[in-house]
Formats: sequence, structure tokens, C-alpha cells
Amino acid sequence: MSITTPSENRKVTTASLLDKKANRQPITALTAYDYASARLVDEAGIDMILVGDSLAQVMLGYDNTLPVTMEEMLHHTRAVRRAVKRAFLVADMPFSSYHITCKEALTNAARFVKEAGAEAVKIEGGQKRYELIRKIVDAEIPVVGHIGLTPQSVHVMGGYKVQGKNLSAIEQLMKDASALDHAGVCSIVLEGMPREVARMITAEVSAPTIGIGAGPDCDGQILVFHDLLGLTFTPPAKFVRRYADAGTLIRNAVAAYKQDVETWGYPSDAESYHLSKDTATELEKIAERKRRMELKQFGD
Repeated sequence: MSITTPSENRKVTTASLLDKKANRQPITALTAYDYASARLVDEAGIDMILVGDSLAQVMLGYDNTLPVTMEEMLHHTRAVRRAVKRAFLVADMPFSSYHITCKEALTNAARFVKEAGAEAVKIEGGQKRYELIRKIVDAEIPVVGHIGLTPQSVHVMGGYKVQGKNLSAIEQLMKDASALDHAGVCSIVLEGMPREVARMITAEVSAPTIGIGAGPDCDGQILVFHDLLGLTFTPPAKFVRRYADAGTLIRNAVAAYKQDVETWGYPSDAESYHLSKDTATELEKIAERKRRMELKQFGD
């Protein structure tokens, strides 16, 4: 059993994330999408919780992240906010919430903070997002950047493919990371890229890097909650390590419940509520009087 120190119980902030990078202390991050999962993740001492737009797939059943709306993201972020006490809470800005106009993007980012309690928003894209991120940061809203395999660009990329596999692509990723760093992001998610590239980016930027499918040399790591627990219905990506098979556990539990109900095994008498002895006696007297009256009427 792990023992948490007083420092591990302190609220995680942008400043403490920077301190972790400076002190070479790995940053732990996970997604969460509802009160129960967020509470468990927060109580486990995870540093950063992301209400990811991946909820489109794992919670809402979409094929990709593109259909999820602002209102759905706000709804789930509010639920997570009620559970989180210690972790740094980040909300994904969904597709089209920051792609059209800067004014709309600023309004949507502010909604995540004001209405849902997020402490930062996450935005996909590198150099092309520089001006937008600067404006959001100037509005005093922390931003987490995201480069490499960016799921909202799935159609442009032609699928979920590892990025940065040739020299020109590596150069672009380095430029993207540098642009985000200069724009003032509080951290950068590096997704789906060779370990060597993620290592170079991590050494180059001042912001903490959070890897997902980017190797062990980032300042921290993030996984999707459902992937970690085996609660997804598709084969896991190469980088996913499943720490539990909750899917099988749940299926077995539900099957056992079904069997118990169908065989009159649930609920048992011990799992049922009972009248007090005095009330039960009075009820029996009433039932007996009613029975006698019915017999008398039948006899007449």
C-alpha cells in the first residue's frame, strides 16, 4: 500500500507541474468523464485529470471524437469537477469550438472555466494555434497544447497514424512544440510519435510534456481511463497497458446477478426489510379478522 506524503496531498497547479518537470518528478495524468471515475482517480493521487473529447467514443459510442458538442463536454466536466479536490482539471475543447473564430474560441474557453470549473483547456494543433493560444492565455485561462497524432484531424491525417516519422515531419513537430511553448501553454500533450522525437521536444521546451504513445522520456504520461481498465470494445493501441480487466469483471457480475434473479436467489430474506414484531402481529390480526368476515359472508 502506498503512503502519501503531505506534499502529495497539496492541490496540483500549473506551478507545481513546472516544479515537477524541473525536479524530474514524473507527472501522472488520466482521463475521467463522470463523478465516480473522477473521484477514484483523484483519490488515487493522479496529478492531472483530463475530461477528454475521447468521451465521444468511450461514453457516447461515436466512432471518433468529432461529433461531441460543447454542451456535452461542459456536462461531463461539471460532473468531474464535483469529484476532484486535488488534481489539476483540464477540459478538452471539442472540434469546431475553436476552429472558426477567435471570439467564439475565447467564449467557449471561458465557459469551461466559469460554468464547468475547469482549470485549463486543451487545444489541438501547433504553430497554427499560436495566436489563438496567446489570446486565451492573455485572458488568464491556462492552455494545454496537443501535437503529434491529433484525433480531431483524423480526416486530414488519413486515420490514426504515428506522426514525425521522417525528417521534415520531425522538423515540423519541433516547430509546433516551440510555438506552443512561446505561446505560454502550461503543458503539451505529445501523442503518437517516436520516442526519440518526444525526447527531443521534452528537452527543448520549458513546458512539461505529457506523453501518450510517445515513449517514456516525456515529463509525464496520460492514458484513457477505459483503456487502462479494459473497458473498451476494440483492440488496444500498442502503447496501452491494461492494468485490470474490468470489462470481464463487470460482465461476470451482471451474469451472476441475472442468474440469481431468475432462480429466485436474489434478494434473500437477509437482504429484505421487515416489519417490527408488534406491527407484524397487528397486521396478522387484521388479516385474520378480514378472513373471518369473508367466511361469514360466504356462509350467509
